[in-house]
Amino acid sequence: MDYAIPADRVVITVAQTGAITKKSLNPNVPEQPAEIAESALQCYNEGAAIVHIHARDPQGENTSEVAVFEDIHGRIRDKCDLIIQDSTGGGPNLTQEQRINCIKAGPDMASLNMGSLMRVAGPYKGVPFSNMPEEIDWFVEQITKQGIKPEMEVYSHSMMHEVHRIIREGRVQKPYYVNIVLGMRYQGAEPASPATLTSLVNNLPPDSIFNCTGVGSAQLPLATMAMVMGGCVRVGLEDNIYYAKGQLAESNAQLVARVVRIARELGKEPATPAEARQYLGLPAKQA
Repeated sequence: MDYAIPADRVVITVAQTGAITKKSLNPNVPEQPAEIAESALQCYNEGAAIVHIHARDPQGENTSEVAVFEDIHGRIRDKCDLIIQDSTGGGPNLTQEQRINCIKAGPDMASLNMGSLMRVAGPYKGVPFSNMPEEIDWFVEQITKQGIKPEMEVYSHSMMHEVHRIIREGRVQKPYYVNIVLGMRYQGAEPASPATLTSLVNNLPPDSIFNCTGVGSAQLPLATMAMVMGGCVRVGLEDNIYYAKGQLAESNAQLVARVVRIARELGKEPATPAEARQYLGLPAKQA
């Protein structure tokens, strides 16, 4: 079976909120359930198929409260059939156990960080983002036993080795979905360069579908490159608060709309959520 995305389609993920992007940086960042859901609908209307979710408490801080994730999920599902992908990265203020809480809310997918990083800037400078091999194994077990598909997040070549390991050990099922995250200096990711992306794509395991997340000004050029290479793309205010140099993005939907325009110039249409479910081996949405 061929697990590649059709050449005339691209699966677009929108990461709307994140763990460190706040309204103080861009007032258009959606933080509360109602605004996250409304933003998700706008992104769906522009062509997004997957929405990557972080949750905040009423004060705008990262939260692991299952009820908040359930609220977000319910509001989105009432509006559209977007694939819901929760973050188990959570935020630097959350414990390992808190980070996994989101899966109790029943997302379709969940991120799975494939290695440890050191935060090198900001208020949590020097605090490690721990994802030891045994912790990865625990996370993937918790995710997969709920029937949730892991989105394996790779920030470096060493993390790609962990992807190969858990596949070799039979911990994840085909098609493998790998998100290559580049340019996240805050967490020590590798540079957002064409050479780095090409090298990591060349090291993907067989039967993989890859997504590319470029951070900051790298978001658009790496998204374009990933589409040319046959990959999926992620855009959104979690990773990039600007539309152009010095110009804050007006919304997540604005960033989705731009990458859709470029996709169409490349002869690609944005995949619908139903098509993306088929490509990624997710069950069809229940009527």
